[in-house]
Amino acid sequence: MIYFTQLIYLKPGGEDAFQEFESLAIPLIPKYNGTLLLRLRPGDEAIIEKNMDAPYEVHLVSFPSDADFQNFMKDPERKKFLHLKENSIESSILIKGTKL
Repeated sequence: MIYFTQLIYLKPGGEDAFQEFESLAIPLIPKYNGTLLLRLRPGDEAIIEKNMDAPYEVHLVSFPSDADFQNFMKDPERKKFLHLKENSIESSILIKGTKL
């Protein structure tokens, strides 16, 4: 099992487009054997210490293989609405890992 943690930073005013993108992309994850394990929006009260900007959202997703993840990323339906992602997300950090 491979785990992906994504820290997502939005452009100012990008919340609505981002939510629309998520409403279309997240349902596609199981099609590629993936599972959205956690989706959270950390508020300032949840941050104990930081040396970087806090993300708008944090996602933790698992896929059985890297091939499953790559197939999700290449999904033709997902590609149709990538413009929503591009219009709303300033930057993101993707962390790939395995369970220890």
